[in-house]
Amino acid sequence: MFTGLVMGMGRIEAADNRGAETRFRIKTQFDMPNIELGESIAVNGVCLTVETFGDNWFTLYASKETMAVTSLGALRIGSEANLERAMAMGDRFGGHIVSGHVDCLAEVSEVRPAGESKIYRLTFDAAHGKYVIAKGSIALDGISLTVNDCAPNWLEVNIIPETQKTTTISGWTPGRKINMETDIIGKYVERMVAPWTASDKPENKKAGITMDYLHKHGF
Repeated sequence: MFTGLVMGMGRIEAADNRGAETRFRIKTQFDMPNIELGESIAVNGVCLTVETFGDNWFTLYASKETMAVTSLGALRIGSEANLERAMAMGDRFGGHIVSGHVDCLAEVSEVRPAGESKIYRLTFDAAHGKYVIAKGSIALDGISLTVNDCAPNWLEVNIIPETQKTTTISGWTPGRKINMETDIIGKYVERMVAPWTASDKPENKKAGITMDYLHKHGF
């Protein structure tokens, strides 16, 4: 599990493409001690497993499926990526629950200034819009952000100067594809209430879902 608080950036030193799969070697641009074999590291919001490591570098393998559904295929030698190690028990929880499992690719459509901040608008498949709410949390390339405004197929986030300096956001321009992970809590709630909200159930067609109905069924 991650929190979306990026520790710093890493630079791609090698990208060994093997058909549809890729093995990355990443050099951190900050001190990253005690790397462990098999630990999880989020690279631009994608949870990957350390295979080998040394002094502030490590390698990770990305499968065909991972390469197909994320933006990792756009990383080249010299590219920078946001890095976060998995949360340790007892750590300060400053972001939100991030699994490192990307839901979809969002595309930067607009960047505009807002004082010292910048506002980024991103568009995405409307199928994921139900999980995006104003003032809710979203992970974009592994960065925990608050949704300023949204619609079924777009959202806006406000990026403060510190985040611009310490993440890859400073390089985001219109047309760039970004890994997007929606808030996992909403997905679990949807799954839990699904048996009571199925439209083909006679009782649901008749009465609909009301507060009384939810209380009656244990919610």
